[in-house]
Amino acid sequence: MELMDKTINSYFDVWLGPRVCVYFCLFVSDPRVKGWLLLENYTPTFIFSALYLLIVWLGPKYMRNKQPFSCRGILVIYNLGLTLLSLYMFYELVTGVLEGGYNFFCQDTHSGGEADMKIIRVLWWYYFSKLIEFMDTFFFILRKNNHQITVLHVYHHATMLNIWWFVMNWVPCGHSYFGATLNSFIHVLMYSYYGLSAVPAMRPYLWWKKYITQGQLIQFVLTIFQTSCGVVWPCAFPQGWLYFQISYMISLIILFTNFYIQVKTYNKKASSRRKEYQNGSTAIANGYTNSFSSLENNVKQRKQRKD
Repeated sequence: MELMDKTINSYFDVWLGPRVCVYFCLFVSDPRVKGWLLLENYTPTFIFSALYLLIVWLGPKYMRNKQPFSCRGILVIYNLGLTLLSLYMFYELVTGVLEGGYNFFCQDTHSGGEADMKIIRVLWWYYFSKLIEFMDTFFFILRKNNHQITVLHVYHHATMLNIWWFVMNWVPCGHSYFGATLNSFIHVLMYSYYGLSAVPAMRPYLWWKKYITQGQLIQFVLTIFQTSCGVVWPCAFPQGWLYFQISYMISLIILFTNFYIQVKTYNKKASSRRKEYQNGSTAIANGYTNSFSSLENNVKQRKQRKD
């Protein structure tokens, strides 16, 4: 057991930098976050993630023969609540970075003074928000929007909570700020759209939906660029984290690009079928008068939500 522990810790030391030992040194904590809610050890985060995956698997089976829930009122509160939280995190991260004089190209985790603690406190909320965002999937299940529970959706939600537990324990400030800042801004756009879209009277005024996915892809590219700066012009920030960040962003770019192409392709096919219907060819060929209505419903269902 001791040999295994030493082997694991030597690997972590190389990739993740120096640490303070907690619980036989297998899981560790930056002394600045010692005792913080959910950060003392990894077990709660692991259990929450396992429960999330279990609900993703069993939830649709449970709802199969049940009527979908509307959830409209709670969706408005939930989405607008996350909008405000994301706006708060974005503002605090930007002001914290400016107060600490953070270096865009590479910023270590111990030279920002009190600004580092401000960033750490905000990033804890960012980590905790990933737990709250599990509700995205649960609402899909309750509303029987199972087509929106894609590999990308589950992969992103299940991994982010775990990744940020490790970030908060090893590198809770410094270069870690950039991706969280961009993501908080994107979530302001995304959750405000979904909160307001739950109110039918607001839907004609929500013009920014088409820019959300493009914004997400731009976010990943910018994060790769900024993270790569830390590799090219290194500082005391652990290099292992930078390589991991780049790899994870690449995986998201691949999955989001595939999703974006699928939606574009589906919309083109839907538009083509809509024209056929308007010319009367669909009605004659199939003998149905409700084919366009069915298609329109499918198009609306396939406009999936991603974060």
